[in-house]
Amino acid sequence: MLLEDHIKKAKEGKQISFNYLLDTFWNDVYNFQLKRTQDEYEAEDITIQSFSRAFDKINTFKEEYNFKTWLIQISKNIHIDLLRKKNASIQSKTTTQVDDSVYKIVDDNPTPEDKLITEQNLAQLLLYIKQLKPNYQRIINLRYFQELSYKEIADTLNESMNNVKVKLLRAKKLLSEIINSSKS
Repeated sequence: MLLEDHIKKAKEGKQISFNYLLDTFWNDVYNFQLKRTQDEYEAEDITIQSFSRAFDKINTFKEEYNFKTWLIQISKNIHIDLLRKKNASIQSKTTTQVDDSVYKIVDDNPTPEDKLITEQNLAQLLLYIKQLKPNYQRIINLRYFQELSYKEIADTLNESMNNVKVKLLRAKKLLSEIINSSKS
């Protein structure tokens, strides 16, 4: 399937296409931000926000433009906004309410990562999870062990539901990579 097909499917809410876009462009956006911020955690946070905003606004993307350029521009704007807030010493306590009907990533079939999570021996799985960064450990715990909904996780972490979905996608991908590399 071509990039254009995945963008079209993402506009239709197809989970597999959101995963594809995240996997394909994560390193580009992350490395762009890492050069700008010189801080891994800040670069990762901005990258998550970038994908969150891009997925939220995917229907505004025009196919005559380059998708990677569009993502990088979103990321750049988020970074500029954060710098303005820091420079102005404004403490922002934004409470973004996301309407479920406006933004849904359909998650009707278990992904390979989900299958790995449920099929693994619990003790071994916990060892794998401990190899993730603490924020990813926490989101995996909230979703799969405490069985919270996206909304409940967003409320618990005081983050937007979009950020929660992107973080969970990223956490599952990293966990899958850890599990697969340990089997090789």
